[in-house]
Amino acid sequence: MTVPTRRARPLTSAEAGRTRWDLVVIGAGSAGLVGAKTAAILGAKVLLIESAGFGGECLYTGCVPSKALIAAATAAHDARDAARLGVHVADVRVDFAAVMSHVRHAIREIEPVDSPEALAEAGVFTLRGRARFDGPRSLRVEGVGIRFRDALVATGSSPVLPEGIDPDAVLTNETVWDLTVLPERLLVLGGGAIGCEIAQAMARLGSRVTLVHRGERLLAKEDPDAGAIVLAALRANGVDVRLGTTLVDADTGDETVTARLSDGTTVTADRVLAALGRRVDTTGLGLDVAGVRRDDDGAIAVDATLATSNPRVRAAGDATPLPRFTHTAGMFGSVAATNAVLGLSRRAGVDVVPRVTFTSPEVAAVGVSPHEAAARGMRVVESPHADLDRAIAEGQTDGFTRLVVDGKGRVTGAVIVGPRAGESLGELSTAVALGLKVGALAGAMHAYPTYSDAGWNAAVRDAQGALRHGLVAAAIRLLRAIRRRRS
Repeated sequence: MTVPTRRARPLTSAEAGRTRWDLVVIGAGSAGLVGAKTAAILGAKVLLIESAGFGGECLYTGCVPSKALIAAATAAHDARDAARLGVHVADVRVDFAAVMSHVRHAIREIEPVDSPEALAEAGVFTLRGRARFDGPRSLRVEGVGIRFRDALVATGSSPVLPEGIDPDAVLTNETVWDLTVLPERLLVLGGGAIGCEIAQAMARLGSRVTLVHRGERLLAKEDPDAGAIVLAALRANGVDVRLGTTLVDADTGDETVTARLSDGTTVTADRVLAALGRRVDTTGLGLDVAGVRRDDDGAIAVDATLATSNPRVRAAGDATPLPRFTHTAGMFGSVAATNAVLGLSRRAGVDVVPRVTFTSPEVAAVGVSPHEAAARGMRVVESPHADLDRAIAEGQTDGFTRLVVDGKGRVTGAVIVGPRAGESLGELSTAVALGLKVGALAGAMHAYPTYSDAGWNAAVRDAQGALRHGLVAAAIRLLRAIRRRRS
């Protein structure tokens, strides 16, 4: 029994059951899509199984819709704020239905790239349905057995729901895109990246937003100064931020929700959005039957090569405990597929993982964080955006760029807070990944004036400091003395 000889195409479960696949991929989010395509490029017979939409969270409920919403919110804010630049815009009006139409349009424009038809062109067979392992090297879809040599589990994660409130009254990043009317009052639970991004965007679109966060600072995984700048920005946009506060319970009515908070206050909102993190739910996947172990949090345990306790099953993306970003999912999906198809032991690198929070200003970071630098014998070089010509010209000087440099002069980490920080991070991520020395960064000519000048300025400042001390300084003095004698 072999796979159909025609080119790749969508299959029925009966058709898929007629062959033994080189690689079966479960889940068509970023990890599954990249993994399946990688395996097909390597010549494997690949079957990609998806129970919902091809494209996963990033396309339908994550990266794409959130950035489309942020774009609309930024346009509204910039129009209202244009007077600071001498431009006066009257009667700024937000048509929320049109905003959400823009969000859906963005999804539709990207959707074909991840479609079964596009996957077929890439050599990937697809199957719609819910997969469940029924053995170490087999699974079932719609009652039909499907055999594989190797498998890749990329089933993603789901939002954490709060306690003390009816789950049906809570929006998440998966359901907020169903809104057709802008909530007059919105309560956001959680001060991580998703909570901060949506809270700011909805406030800029006209909602009265209250953000409740159990921690003492926003964006707890980021540089404390970055979180402080984002806090000030949210409050300037009208967001009522309550730090060190949690939801106790809530009364849900037909039209409103009254939430009681741990600080003794109550907040009445039209809608509640939970942004409390993600969890892995592999219920119904049959991992125990497949011999695949999970960790204490329910995520699929993997080694550095993304192999599970069943050496024929690998996992990537949000279903694992590794960093949960679209770009890590794609990269690790490719590593897992390559290892499965070629029998290699490539490792999934987690030391250099760039990340961006798309608030205004953006927060972008990679590698060793500045607050870890001293403990690791490294130094931090900073370029405040108050001294950055492009930031001054645009009147957006609340931010900074910090480089972490080790004892050998190599760039090991960076943090950027400011407009388009995510775009500027690319160069610094490359520097960290390749172990470039700060002098190499300083010696590369940069276009002027740009926001990436800040990283370059920090590198130049550090390189100049090296010229004043040690052997380099001594050599310079010697050459200068020789030059004087010859003149």
